[in-house]
Amino acid sequence: MTKLKIGVIGCGSIATHRHLPEYAQNKEVEIVAVCDVVEKRAQAAATTFGGTAYTDYKQLLADSDADAVSVCLPNYLHAPVSIAALEAGKHVLCEKPMATSREEADQMIQAAEKAGKKLMIGHNQRFVASHQKAKELIANGELGRIYSFRTAFGHGGPEGWSVDGASSWFFKKDEAFIGALGDLGVHKADLIRYILGEEVKEVSAFVESNAKQNSNVDDNAVCLLRTESGIIGTLVASWAYVSAEDNSTVIYGEKGVLRLVDDPTYSLIAQYKDGSTVNYELGQIQSNDEGGQSNTGVIDHFVESILNNEVPLIDGKQGKRSLEVILAALESHQEKKNIQL
Repeated sequence: MTKLKIGVIGCGSIATHRHLPEYAQNKEVEIVAVCDVVEKRAQAAATTFGGTAYTDYKQLLADSDADAVSVCLPNYLHAPVSIAALEAGKHVLCEKPMATSREEADQMIQAAEKAGKKLMIGHNQRFVASHQKAKELIANGELGRIYSFRTAFGHGGPEGWSVDGASSWFFKKDEAFIGALGDLGVHKADLIRYILGEEVKEVSAFVESNAKQNSNVDDNAVCLLRTESGIIGTLVASWAYVSAEDNSTVIYGEKGVLRLVDDPTYSLIAQYKDGSTVNYELGQIQSNDEGGQSNTGVIDHFVESILNNEVPLIDGKQGKRSLEVILAALESHQEKKNIQL
């Protein structure tokens, strides 16, 4: 059987820890090209995972026979490189946040539609087993009416994760555009939309840059969200959780409470109004620390969507809606008012 030929553009941490290993594990895939402006990174990736090493993504798009590419670059390059790849006839898996504006997101969606190619955004939280189970329980009415939620994603910051450490693009506004909100908050915006099965309609936020030196982007944000049916809750994104990562979500309903990734043993705990509790051992969420789940599910889903000609779970339109929540949070902080979506 002919394998799907894959190129990976950007060979930093997200590519070498997630995209490349997961492509390598997928039996339907052959890695044919890797690219990074730092030649030794591209060469190292090619040595480990195979494929031809490039330092110019335009050359990769023109010369390689890749069917699809992962775009693993600084945020400001997501839209232009994704659009170039789509126009070159490649399917695209783009890291989050998908773009730096609604306009860029729209251009990406339009490029995918015009090319007749898949565009998927790398929101891995939808593939976590406990999150999928929570969505199922809520959809089945197990919690009755949903009243409220709180969701958080915080860790010590990208300097412990990024290939460039404290000098990473993550801290530079002209390259990152947005800090913890774009790195972590957009994941939780996407997760809440997915689990509750409805859109966020109103956002208010406090956003600070108080935890990192040599940085000009946000590193702490607390957001208030209201959904279309009137569910209200908080979303927190932070690079200031210095001792341990928090990736938890709690959903409060009429008949009970769901605690997601809020316990070291049970990734989902359902506590019901009648006093009963159900503990689910569904595997832990992928973490930047060792010991997280080994496969995010993102790559496998992207490959399946291409091979089966199906719309990816997080296509461009879904990615844009999650981005809009974060853009609204920034706007709320700047304008000192609630923002309607």
